[in-house]
Amino acid sequence: MTATTTAPAAAPGTHPAPRRSSDRLRAWAARGPLLPALIFMIVVTQLPFVATLVISFLDWNSLYPDARGFAGFANYQEVLTDADLRRSVWTTVLLTVGVVLASLVLGLLLALLLDRRFRGRGIVRTLLIAPFLVVPVAAALLWKHVLYNPEYGLLNGLLHYVGGPQPDWISNTPLLAVQTALVWQWTPFMMLILLAGLQSRDQQQLEAARVDGASDWQIFVHITLPHLRRYLELGALLGSIYIVQNFDAVFTLTSGGLGTANLPYTVYQTFYQAHENGLASAAGVLVVIGSIVIATFALRVVSSLFREEVSRA
Repeated sequence: MTATTTAPAAAPGTHPAPRRSSDRLRAWAARGPLLPALIFMIVVTQLPFVATLVISFLDWNSLYPDARGFAGFANYQEVLTDADLRRSVWTTVLLTVGVVLASLVLGLLLALLLDRRFRGRGIVRTLLIAPFLVVPVAAALLWKHVLYNPEYGLLNGLLHYVGGPQPDWISNTPLLAVQTALVWQWTPFMMLILLAGLQSRDQQQLEAARVDGASDWQIFVHITLPHLRRYLELGALLGSIYIVQNFDAVFTLTSGGLGTANLPYTVYQTFYQAHENGLASAAGVLVVIGSIVIATFALRVVSSLFREEVSRA
């Protein structure tokens, strides 16, 4: 009879050290290809933001570099209490809300049109997407000189042809002129998001509703709109992020005059014209914080959309 020895059993809940180290190596091997991109993003985005954050606490006018000193939260207090900055915040809100709502409504109408089958749908879709692909500055110049110009613009040319008035669009309605140019450029973006939502509808549910005698309007109100709620929220949030930070249209069309100076333009004006580096940095930090808040809601909407698609699959 021979005696046998058995190795002591591992304690519950513990794993051998080699397995743990191999899991770590596999995890780092999976993350490895992403490290260069992560380092690049940190250098390009986070380090400048940290520098801006530091400058926002300084009393720093570039015309008087020797008088630089620590200002604490004085710059933030001035940003929140300055009348011009408060007006620019209100202008930013009006600009963002007007552009986002109009773009969503027009984008929904175009998406409903493109969701139907008709000859030449591919060409129409390409043409409707084209405004979103135009460089923002080029789009603003197009509206300023080709459409809005009071002497040779296309809008006044059409009005002259029918015997109408010849208004100066930018001088008479400056904020509306900026909003219209931005709506023209951002409607295709909303259209693409909502078209994706329309094409993800349950076709069996739509057929069942039609068999039960539901009209197109009833299907739209009771089935399509509830289904598009997440897509509408996503379009509104992403559009708000971009429109809040818009600078090109305001700078090109009105140069911030006539009550169209939004917060990004005011930051530019404070930095490059008043040379108040600390004050401009504080305003820029507040813009970034506001954008992060909106982006957080947008990411939650995106994640919920992915969860719904996975559960539906």
